[in-house]
Amino acid sequence: MAWCKLADVVRTLSEAGQSAAPEAEVLARVGDVEIDGMAFDSRDAAPGCLFACKGAAFKPAFLERACEAGATAFLCDAGAASELAGAAPSMLPIAVRDVRRAMALAAPVVYGWPNEQLCCVGITGTKGKSSTAYMLRAMAERAGSTCGIIGSIETDDGIERFESKNTTPEAPELWRHLANAAASGRDHMVMEVSSQGLKYDRVLGLPLDIGCFLNIGCDHISAVEHPDFEDYFASKLRIFEQSAIAVVNVGTDEAERVLAAAQAAERVVTFGVERPDADVWASDVEPCEGRLRFTVHGAGALAPADGSPAREGASGAAQGDAVAIDLGIAGVFNVENALAAICMARLMGIPLDAVVAGLADVRVPGRMETLRSGDGHVVAIVDFAHNELSFKAVFRAAREEYPGRAVIAVFGAPGDKAQERRVQLPQAAAGADLIIYTEDDPAHERVEDICAQLVENTPAGTPCEVEYDRGRAIERAFDAAFQSPRPAVVLLLAKGDLGFQHRGDEFCDMESDLHRAERLIRR
Repeated sequence: MAWCKLADVVRTLSEAGQSAAPEAEVLARVGDVEIDGMAFDSRDAAPGCLFACKGAAFKPAFLERACEAGATAFLCDAGAASELAGAAPSMLPIAVRDVRRAMALAAPVVYGWPNEQLCCVGITGTKGKSSTAYMLRAMAERAGSTCGIIGSIETDDGIERFESKNTTPEAPELWRHLANAAASGRDHMVMEVSSQGLKYDRVLGLPLDIGCFLNIGCDHISAVEHPDFEDYFASKLRIFEQSAIAVVNVGTDEAERVLAAAQAAERVVTFGVERPDADVWASDVEPCEGRLRFTVHGAGALAPADGSPAREGASGAAQGDAVAIDLGIAGVFNVENALAAICMARLMGIPLDAVVAGLADVRVPGRMETLRSGDGHVVAIVDFAHNELSFKAVFRAAREEYPGRAVIAVFGAPGDKAQERRVQLPQAAAGADLIIYTEDDPAHERVEDICAQLVENTPAGTPCEVEYDRGRAIERAFDAAFQSPRPAVVLLLAKGDLGFQHRGDEFCDMESDLHRAERLIRR
């Protein structure tokens, strides 16, 4: 990891108006001290690092532990500087006006601006971020490029790889992953950018070569997230403020406002389904046994961001304006995600033959994973759908792509956040043949209370049951499906391929929905 002079961090914070003391005074105190890395969790503190004292619940004991781990200096809000200095007298204090913002400004300095060695792509939207990111990575790899990924499924930067707990990490983690990607020789970093990541400055100061806006719906409304839809929407629109090229779905709700905000970018590229007015558009969409076929228009002519001529590809497999696409995952809504990925791939200089090949065999863990029993009586779909927009899309896909089948769904709602889902999700599932409510990251709330609210908001005429244990809920769903007089489709929603439940302050291991479905469908 590159070493950094603490004085360089001080100058950056002072120039941004964040330093709570005169620059000369702080520079005299830090001298030629060097730092290596940055942390905000005392468990991650290491010798020589800069530690950020972040959060309303921050305690001096956390700083003491960081000091014991060998941290060299710490960032803190000016009002807490005196108390914290007493907790770690051997560390250099840097008092700032807003520690969260200062943390984001300091991180790229600490890690040496690794983004300059990468093509950085950010994707935001209420649904589809992960699927789009994996599609884009599949195309890049087919073209012989290396691509890191940061999102809600996993973080893979070429050095570290693990199952993610947050969609967009805090700034010190984000810049560490960018540094790892650059050090490991990755060409691109594709990241999901959440509304929280934008609102709370986790991606502040990161120039995006491409910023993509997929869609907008109501989500993450709570006292600890966004107070209302306007705050949520406005937070997502901030992605364009740091994007060189904006890629926008003209079929989204609030499209005019999204396009207006996108003008902050140097260039705007649009996409849409059955939208010949868009730069890249799809026609002739046809679901086909867990896959999708469609024709894409305009992709061949879309020039890369660097101004070089559009590349058709060496194989000649995809030529002309109309290109046939065979997409390896189900769900008609995924055509929009594929179009977004196609636009970004072409802007990155990926040739059309790699686009076609990448989409043909793409797999997105826990997203529209389709399984079928040996006799065909039961089809199971495992998907991460967890908000109103994604629920409507998944239930619509199940009915349109598997007509006549009984629909049996298993899902819950999270604790401590996104309160609106407890009303919206049962309504979006209206008309299902059976809903089984169960655990879904209850955090500090009781599963029993969350499920009771879901039952209360279930529309009349839609049968529902409650089974708090998620494993038993899934077993019950398969039992009902195999016993159904009609062929059935089982929807396991919200957890995808994730192998944990968020209970209290812990992330507890569990068997993923996908693994359970793979076992239970073998009858």
